[in-house]
This record gives sequence, structure tokens and C-alpha cells, in this order.
Amino acid sequence: MEVLTVCLNPALDREFVVDNFKIDKLNIVPNEKNKMSPGGKGVNVAVILSNYGVKSVVTGFLGGYVGNVLLSELRKKSSLITTSFMRINDETRENIAIVDTVNHTLTEINSEGPRVNEEDIKKFIKRFEVLVQKVKVVVISGSVPKGVPNNIYGELTKIAKKYNKTVFWEARDEIITESIKIAYPDVLKYDMRRSEKVLGNILNTEQEYTQAAKEFVKQGVKLTILSYKTVYDFVANEDGVWKFSPKIQIDHSYLLGSGDTFVAAMVYANLKNKCCIDMARYGYAAAVAKTSYLGKEPPSVEQIEEFLGHITTERVE
Repeated sequence: MEVLTVCLNPALDREFVVDNFKIDKLNIVPNEKNKMSPGGKGVNVAVILSNYGVKSVVTGFLGGYVGNVLLSELRKKSSLITTSFMRINDETRENIAIVDTVNHTLTEINSEGPRVNEEDIKKFIKRFEVLVQKVKVVVISGSVPKGVPNNIYGELTKIAKKYNKTVFWEARDEIITESIKIAYPDVLKYDMRRSEKVLGNILNTEQEYTQAAKEFVKQGVKLTILSYKTVYDFVANEDGVWKFSPKIQIDHSYLLGSGDTFVAAMVYANLKNKCCIDMARYGYAAAVAKTSYLGKEPPSVEQIEEFLGHITTERVE
């Protein structure tokens, strides 16, 4: 097994393509434009990696009828994916994505998810310590369910570092802010879909993004990625800071799954011994390639290689 993906708050994803989507109206969706799939950021990363021939084990909290459906759908995806979820009493959440290709919008409605009790958290951490010893790379991404403290990423990373594992994070600010008090990951990608906050501060200018990315590197993060105006990224390592930009027009209605594709492609590049900025370029090219079509399905390796020519990486510091 090469990768452990941690999805603390998995979801059953429903994707609807509704052109000219109307609020407070009846919207009819044809069967072919209605898809159901296992989701949650860590789950998505495992599924994408399986498309690239990478074996992974997925862990997190799973419960109820929805949890059973999610597990069944995930097992259909690939024999390269192994599951080791902690079963809980509460129901796993459902997420809805409404894609409007006419108005170029993506509307996401995500359930909050279950509540996890303290005893289950302790059992999960013990399970994680067993699993982490069997892999090369750990990916911790996505939200945390109720009852799970926001510093959980730090707790898990501290354990992973004890066994010298490479750790990737993608999460929102409130999780990162608390977790870095315990440990830093090797690769940090901010999930900035809801807010431009970094460590509690709203970033506005490119200089502020540059400085924030540099500060994480000073603290020990080997590679930091901060999204800027959705389609750009500021990327920093010990050698400097770069601004990544697409050479093509990005349709915002096609953004679903691009963040998870970015992370999965970086992990794949890491396993292929690409380092730092080259790893980030590969991830960014994969994310841009993903926005060229609808759906969660990832681009092929050949498409990623092609899209390396459709991005620019400008050194800003």
C-alpha cells in the first residue's frame, strides 16, 4: 500500500447538471445528468489515485444507511482502494452539487455531517497509528464532523511524523490554524472556497498571499499552495514564491473536483519522485485539465502532461 487517505467526514455526493438553474422553482433533471458517487475530499483523492494505478487505503468515520451506500459505491470504484473506516452511530452526510453550464455557476449544498463521540475518536487514532505504518504518504483532507476537534490534523500528523511519513493537508483555515499548533505537514494546500482567511486574517493583495505562503515555509512546510481568486495559486517553498495561472479560460461551472484532482496529482508526482515546485506544477496542470469538462472524473496522465503547456508559473519572489 502506498497512500493512506484520511477522510474524517465522508459524504455521498449527488451531482445535478441543471442549466438555467432557478431558485424557488421546480427544476427537472434528466437521468443522464444526475450522478451519485462516494465523496468527501479524502475519498475523492483515493478514487483519483486509483485511476493512476496507485494503491491506497481510506479511513475516517462512517455511519448509518448513507454510510453503507457510500461504502458499497466506493468498493465498486477500484480494487486498488482498501477501506478501513471507523463505524459510528450517526448518519454519514450527503452533499449536493448543482452545475449550471449556461450561467457558468457551481452551487454546492453540503450537509454538516454526524456527531462523533470521544470514545470513537480515541479508537480512530489507534487505528490510524496502525495504518500509517503500512504506507509511504498520508493525505488528510476535508472537513471534520461534529465532536472532532479542529486540531485533529495536527494530532494525526504528529503520529505520521513519528514514522517518517510524507504528509499532505487540504483543509479550511479553522482546521489548519488549530492543527499547526501541534504539527506541520510537508505539503499544505488551503481550501479557500468559503473564505480568503489564512490564520484568521482575510487576504486581499497578491503581496499578502506571497507573505502568508512564505511564513508557512519558514515554519517547516516544504510546499504551500494558497488559492487566489479561484483559478490562480500562490506556491511557495524554500527557494521562493511563484504565481500559477492558466493560459486558458476557466469555466467556473466546471470546477467540481478540481481541488481534489490537484492534491491527488501532487501525490502521484511525489511517488514518481518529482519534487516541490515540479510537483505543484503537475497538480495545478491536473486541476486546470479537470476544468475542461464536467463531472468528478479525473484527467488522464496524458491529459495532465498536455496541460503542463497550458499553465504559466511566474516567480514573484
